[in-house]
Amino acid sequence: MSEAIIDEAVPAVPPHAPAPPDYRRFMQELCVQSEAARLHGDLDTGINAYSECCGRHLGSERTALRAIAADGSRRDYSFEQLDRWSAQFANILRARGIGAGDRVAALLPRKVDLLVVVLGTWRAGAVYLPLFTAFGPKSIEHRLHGGEARLVVTDRGNRGKLDGIDPLPPVLTVDAADPAEDFAAALAAQPDGFEPVPRRGEDLFLMLFTSGTTGLAKGVPVPLKALLAFSAYMRYAVDLRPDDVLWNIADPGWAYGIYYGVTGPLMLGHTIIFNEGGFTIEGTYRLIRELGVTNLMGSPTAYRMLMTANADHARTIRGQLRAVSSAGEPLNPEVIRWFAQVLDTTIHDHYGQTETGMTVCNHHALAHRIQPGSAGFALPGYRVAVLDKQGNELAVGVPGELAVDRPNSPLYFFPGYWQQAKQDCFRGPYYLTGDTVELNEDGSIAFVGRSDDVITSSGYRIGPFDVESSLLEHPAVVEAAVVGKPDPKRTEIVKAFVVLHAGHEGNDALARELAGFVKQRLAAHAYPREIEFCSELPKTPSGKIQRFLLRQQGLAAGSA
Repeated sequence: MSEAIIDEAVPAVPPHAPAPPDYRRFMQELCVQSEAARLHGDLDTGINAYSECCGRHLGSERTALRAIAADGSRRDYSFEQLDRWSAQFANILRARGIGAGDRVAALLPRKVDLLVVVLGTWRAGAVYLPLFTAFGPKSIEHRLHGGEARLVVTDRGNRGKLDGIDPLPPVLTVDAADPAEDFAAALAAQPDGFEPVPRRGEDLFLMLFTSGTTGLAKGVPVPLKALLAFSAYMRYAVDLRPDDVLWNIADPGWAYGIYYGVTGPLMLGHTIIFNEGGFTIEGTYRLIRELGVTNLMGSPTAYRMLMTANADHARTIRGQLRAVSSAGEPLNPEVIRWFAQVLDTTIHDHYGQTETGMTVCNHHALAHRIQPGSAGFALPGYRVAVLDKQGNELAVGVPGELAVDRPNSPLYFFPGYWQQAKQDCFRGPYYLTGDTVELNEDGSIAFVGRSDDVITSSGYRIGPFDVESSLLEHPAVVEAAVVGKPDPKRTEIVKAFVVLHAGHEGNDALARELAGFVKQRLAAHAYPREIEFCSELPKTPSGKIQRFLLRQQGLAAGSA
């Protein structure tokens, strides 16, 4: 595709938007002191996450939470209501001897009770540990034990998942069958005043666990100084404005949801949306339209699903969304074009990890060139580099591992995995992401794939992202995942797993057509020599494709 077409299809700045500040000038001016000056507290002398996300907004007469129940009913909650209830929950913790630095877990759907637990935990100076409601007992047990949780709050629908966990922390349950552990009764018994416990920037306020594709999930401690990075992302990458209606559709059981669907927006005094009903295509279109959403955040998986809907759904919100942000996996160019052409909006790809937060972005609020397939530029406050296996920084166009230059990244916050003596993620001054990228001439980062996903075939290194993006250009393809399959002649061959639109039959003729399509559009050495049609792709609960399972499937098929 020519540059002219790219620039026309994906404008860096929508024609109706005011000119944003120049990216390079802004990077030079930003410093951690200017970000810290926005805080209510002080990272050295005393700060509390509740105060930053709720207490400082009392008297603003703003809605803090807009909650949509599973039956579709809606209710708004003010910062003042959350202030009272979070104080009561903080008093529950104090009465149980739970305080500064202790971990408190919640296994709750997206309802007001979840936000009360989060804010009350922070108010007491404790550390919030999120549990995704789709987790099974083993995943929950690993996080409760690994995080050494002192209390877990759940609801009746999820309470059974805790049975059999030994030892099980004390439990409070919303709408409990057992009155002794009823959440509402415990809350009502406590006074509605509680002075927030001051902490320092290095102290923890969140404890997450990575959703790794192999091995047990590792604990990720998040210190309070991460608040600087969270609010910076909301302003510069998401371009959250006071008059926006923001909806981050990610679940707060995951990093993108709790970092940027709860913490970041509340720091800016912005209303957050909880949709208890979960994601459906029709429901998402309806809520965008009815709530008047102008700023949308989510994953490529969700956006690709929106593209499959009836055209009538898309027409109902055309031109309504001012900005759309995507995170979790690289955003394919086809999705970018579809959002521009069909929804008349700009969708930008953002890159980050649980460990570092969002670090490389196509910023909505900063002026720089946008290249489809590029993750963008470092978030202000971060410096990234591309390294070889020896830890040397690589030149433009040479594939290597993406790393964060910690000493030169004032907003970097990850201290290392929880209770692990050996920290393989660090090499000298760098944090290693495990992702293979290339540095572009303009300083932006082009994503190639996870280091263990890159395919070596006949001496060529082939990034799965490029092949998948080419496959998605074909009108028959809904989703695609590409892996390397061992081959005695070529080391590996490219194998594609493809999900088709309704009305298309997965047969040998279509497989040949898709292979030729990729060969013509991408490269003669990078087309899939094997294509397997399937009804769905394996994904993590957060929506990331589990390519390691597809590699294992290919190995099993090859040895059969």
